[in-house]
Amino acid sequence: MIIYNVTLKVDTDISDAWMEWMKATHMPALMGTGLFIDCRLCRLLEQDEADGLTFIAQYSCEEIGHYNRYIDEYAEGFRAESFKLFGSKFIAFRTLMEIV
Repeated sequence: MIIYNVTLKVDTDISDAWMEWMKATHMPALMGTGLFIDCRLCRLLEQDEADGLTFIAQYSCEEIGHYNRYIDEYAEGFRAESFKLFGSKFIAFRTLMEIV
């Protein structure tokens, strides 16, 4: 099992709109690719929130090939949409994990 983990720092002034967009639009669209079998959005607690709120979006897929296909065929479009809507009001750090 592969987990595509995206840690995001989101400016407080857009956090409500961003979270609604993630839950209602972005995450369902990503799941709609058929490459992931599960997703979740978490808020990281016990963090300094002076520069914004920290969230974790996780997407699970059965094999690395599904993740690679997502990166090759879809990731650029999803990322471009995020920047079009929210510009520099967020930053993202991506990691890839395997459940062992």
